[in-house]
Amino acid sequence: MIGRLLGPLAFTTDAGELEIIVVANGCTDDTVEVARSFGPPVRVVSTPVASKAAALAAGDEIAAGFPRVYIDADVELEADDLRVLAKALLHPGILATAPQRELPLADSPWLVRWWYEVWSRLPEVEHGLFGRGVICLSEAGYERIAELPPVIADDLITSLAFAQSERMIADGARVLIHPPRTVTDLLRRRVRAVVGVRQVEQAADAPGSTARTQMGDLLAIARRSPTMTVKVAVFVAVSILARLKARRATARGESSTWLRDESSRMGATKEQVEAAADSVSKLTK
Repeated sequence: MIGRLLGPLAFTTDAGELEIIVVANGCTDDTVEVARSFGPPVRVVSTPVASKAAALAAGDEIAAGFPRVYIDADVELEADDLRVLAKALLHPGILATAPQRELPLADSPWLVRWWYEVWSRLPEVEHGLFGRGVICLSEAGYERIAELPPVIADDLITSLAFAQSERMIADGARVLIHPPRTVTDLLRRRVRAVVGVRQVEQAADAPGSTARTQMGDLLAIARRSPTMTVKVAVFVAVSILARLKARRATARGESSTWLRDESSRMGATKEQVEAAADSVSKLTK
């Protein structure tokens, strides 16, 4: 999984252009070995603590410069996308940027496709930094979020820390986000999201808003496109089920578990691995 992210970044940038820090937090797979196989400019830090907040802190401790980009290991983007994000920070008043989303849903079950068709149309989802797996911060932007409380929904609390006029979804930058391949994994994601929102609401010194979905937003989607009405109903049903499951997880003391979707984290195909190896071989000759 980490290889499909690092390849385009490690081999398509000039020497010294990027400092890439991989923090393996509680990993039990081959993440460390794969990351180290790229050599410079990739630096690998390993910690036994399975906490994303701890991983972000560990990376910040050794990161040297700005702008600083935080990237989830299960997404894909190119070096040019990072350059666009950094350039967007030069706009007056902009402290944080993120890329446009690409969600390849063709191979997902119909229920997963319908859920994301509604979710991607929500105003907060369209304009927020969260749910993209990539956030780029200027030094002033980093200072704004450095003391935020550690929560599961780190991208949400970061997004909420900035007014809409201080953040930008950069045109020309895109990130490929692998959606869940099963309904069960969609629910895992949603339970985790619900738990994360509740943590933000309960955390001291957290932003006042949590960008919760409003019924008015859903009704507006259905009004604009009547064909979306059934899909909105499916979205509501999945959301209610996720909230019930999140309540049970919290009651059982499981709110700190990853609850992550494994289906979208599956490794590259044999053909992808062979193509990547061929590209590396050509670059190193």
